[in-house]
Amino acid sequence: MLQSYLDGETDEVTARRVAAHLEDCRRCGLEASLYREIQHALARRVEPDSEAVERLRTFGAALLNEGPPAGDGGSEDTAAPPAGA
Repeated sequence: MLQSYLDGETDEVTARRVAAHLEDCRRCGLEASLYREIQHALARRVEPDSEAVERLRTFGAALLNEGPPAGDGGSEDTAAPPAGA
């Protein structure tokens, strides 16, 4: 859903819900920031920042290893941010 939101492909209600979640969830906010950085680099037709790509890979690997976050009900996320964040 995050990618659809960032691509402007969600309805208004969903977009508001995702935006609110991104404000409250540091982990998802960092992921969205990385995606935006990569999108902007691609729009400029230049190579994305290698550090941003590596942080995104590390973040994705951590998600696969940890599974979904427990109770994502707006509480502060205590998981470590992606390396270099």
